[in-house]
Amino acid sequence: MLQFTVQYTVAIPELSRQQLRAWALRAAKAAHQDVAFDVAELTLRFVDTEEAIALNKAYREKDYAPNVLTFEYGIDELDTVRGDIIICVPILKQEAQQQHKTLKQHAAHLVIHGVLHALGYDHIEEADAQEMEALEAKILADIGFPNPYET
Repeated sequence: MLQFTVQYTVAIPELSRQQLRAWALRAAKAAHQDVAFDVAELTLRFVDTEEAIALNKAYREKDYAPNVLTFEYGIDELDTVRGDIIICVPILKQEAQQQHKTLKQHAAHLVIHGVLHALGYDHIEEADAQEMEALEAKILADIGFPNPYET
């Protein structure tokens, strides 16, 4: 059901491939209830600020480093959904500290958030945002992490 690749252009030894895959798999299973696909082929890439800015500028015309950037490619005729998820390591670390979260808590949230985007979820409309945030909070609670949307 999940083909998952992790690329590190920035070292982040606190996050093992096994842990990242487990989080992605939980998100894919949760999304599978709402999104019909047979296989999810996802790539997670950890980058520095420079690469994050370049990608955000090239594809979204925004000149800043996002914490997570997802490229959703849709579902093909074989019911395979594909996506790329980019996480900016310096922003991940900075936000975790600012939000008084552990690195793993914030990384889990960003991975789950990115996987849900890759599987077609978005948060442009308020109702969609509430659905996506509720699903993220449920997945995170299932792995023992607090709701990132509660202060």
